[in-house]
Amino acid sequence: MRIGVECQPQGILAWMPKSLAILGAGRVGRALGRLLHERGWRTLVVAAQSDLTARKAAKFIRAGQPVAGISHHALAAKTILVSVPDDAIAEVAAQLARIGAQQLRGKIVLHTSGACDAGALEPVRAFGAFAGSMHPMQSFNGVSVPPLEGKIFAIEGDAPAVRTARSIARSLGGVPLNITAEKKPLYHAAGAFAAGLVLALEEAGVQMLRTSGLPQREAQHALVSLSRQVLEHYEKLGPHKAWTGPLSRGDYGVVAANEEAVAHYHPEFLEAYIAVTRLAGHVLAADPAAVLGRLETLPRHAPLLSKAKGGSA
Repeated sequence: MRIGVECQPQGILAWMPKSLAILGAGRVGRALGRLLHERGWRTLVVAAQSDLTARKAAKFIRAGQPVAGISHHALAAKTILVSVPDDAIAEVAAQLARIGAQQLRGKIVLHTSGACDAGALEPVRAFGAFAGSMHPMQSFNGVSVPPLEGKIFAIEGDAPAVRTARSIARSLGGVPLNITAEKKPLYHAAGAFAAGLVLALEEAGVQMLRTSGLPQREAQHALVSLSRQVLEHYEKLGPHKAWTGPLSRGDYGVVAANEEAVAHYHPEFLEAYIAVTRLAGHVLAADPAAVLGRLETLPRHAPLLSKAKGGSA
């Protein structure tokens, strides 16, 4: 059974500006495909590594001919959306160039990586396609489709590709933001700080609370509620008024006690605690140099750090 629109490269759909081929059926590709389908984009092709995965993705998107692998079917669409892992983008572009050649002329090829720029698609440019990148600042869980209204879409690349990316972002209710290619890694690192690394800190805290005697559910609820409150204050009041904890109050004795407790709990956690504490002093303190200097004088600061790194205390 085929799902959605038949793939007809010579048909009228192939020349519609809002026709789309999705290469990569992961979390981002499926979610964007579903949302774009709901907003009038015609998804002609959904490609994945296997036929089964492609069929599941097309069913989720509710449109598109499922195709296993990269093939000429992708050339049916005006816009080709490459939503694969970062280290696979260049190979997908090379495959498209081998398969499409001159048929790529005038096509828009966009990838969704936050860290890579349009240069990862260089092979398709050699045949006249316009390359760009379009990254929504949003986490995707692969189960539900997140709303993208008001979310930043970082966009860069060739002018026609940028125009298409901006059109996609606006059709999803997003806010297109032009970014230079050389700034993309820093942009992506910022997202990593606010998402994946924050989650790591949250889970570390939960594990420490569980060791302190709290059940998993109660530990998660306690810290998520605390984090949510701080982030709400940050959004409303700014970083300095929202800053909380012993360092914000200048309670260096408490910071030292925290370090010792964390070191005895799990030495590797200490490095993270010290690093994040120093980062807080750098970005949140009114006098960062004074705070960082005071941190260096904590009674057990150096011995504990040596222990965390595997040395002798």
